Amino acid sequence: MTRSLLSKTMKTDILPVNGESLKRAKEIILNGGTVAFPTETVYGLGANAFDGEAVEKIYKIKGRPQDNPLIVHVHSGYDISALVDEIPDYAKTLSKKFLPGPLTMIYKSKGKVSKAVSCGLDTLAIRIPSHNGAQEFLKFVNLPVCAPSANVSKHVSPVSAEHVYADLNGRIELILDGGKSEGGIESTVLDCTGEIPVILRSGLITREQIESTVGKCGVCDMKDGAPARSPGMKYKHYSPNCSTQLFSYGEMEKAVEEYAAQSAKGVRVYIMCDSETAEKTGVENILDLGSGESEIASNLYSKLREGEDVAQLIIAIAPEKQDGVMVGVMNRLTKACKSQ
Repeated sequence: MTRSLLSKTMKTDILPVNGESLKRAKEIILNGGTVAFPTETVYGLGANAFDGEAVEKIYKIKGRPQDNPLIVHVHSGYDISALVDEIPDYAKTLSKKFLPGPLTMIYKSKGKVSKAVSCGLDTLAIRIPSHNGAQEFLKFVNLPVCAPSANVSKHVSPVSAEHVYADLNGRIELILDGGKSEGGIESTVLDCTGEIPVILRSGLITREQIESTVGKCGVCDMKDGAPARSPGMKYKHYSPNCSTQLFSYGEMEKAVEEYAAQSAKGVRVYIMCDSETAEKTGVENILDLGSGESEIASNLYSKLREGEDVAQLIIAIAPEKQDGVMVGVMNRLTKACKSQ
């Protein structure tokens, strides 16, 4: 008998990561359910990667497009050679340097997990998160757990259990609470199927760090109509439930003028920017991302969610710094402010 993909409603519990909650989480996963769990980047919505019906349930719960592949999460002791074919030497070097951590690596798949995980592609994206709660969960279930961010598709990614609850209350049984995800933006996704690694999605592990470790690193320029090889490559993402506008750092004066014009019309408008830029704008309603690239990345999704609760319009001003982690931040900001 085929299991129902999604109950109409269910009680959603938020529990700390401990022995009792892990037992419940394992039972849910082994019975084809989904569990939200913390990582160092954002919270994930996990299911057994071997179970095709469970994987399909993730797409159903999130309203996620069926051509947007998922990432498989495993604990630090899991033998990924059981899931993927050749692992290049540069990938082994990067693994020793950065894993566990916010780096997802794509390899040729052995086809052991459900085809729904990779949307029919012959590759598999694998991540080993460094968050202690994630490691406890993954070790306890001891199988590959595929997991996108634990939010409604296209909405701002969750960095707390409360964010997950706001989006998925009544849709999932359990949220494992591991505190705030300090990384703040999703992992870097690296294609490791060619002669050199190629970044498909920028994140907390930067191109500069990768190149300093293995010498060369490409960046994918996705063509229109091409299939997504990684999450985050297509569609509008990370968007708050209010209007948004994005201005470059050099357009700061235009952003302030727009703020004034919209405020004069009675629109509740906030400017979102880093602390130094906030001082220069001189406006009252500020969503302050903080200072330094790590702090800005860590605060981005929290401030977008805070903004949707108080603002009708968020005007984002891009940071002056555009390299390193800021590449990933700008990727998220740009997608959050897209009209489609």
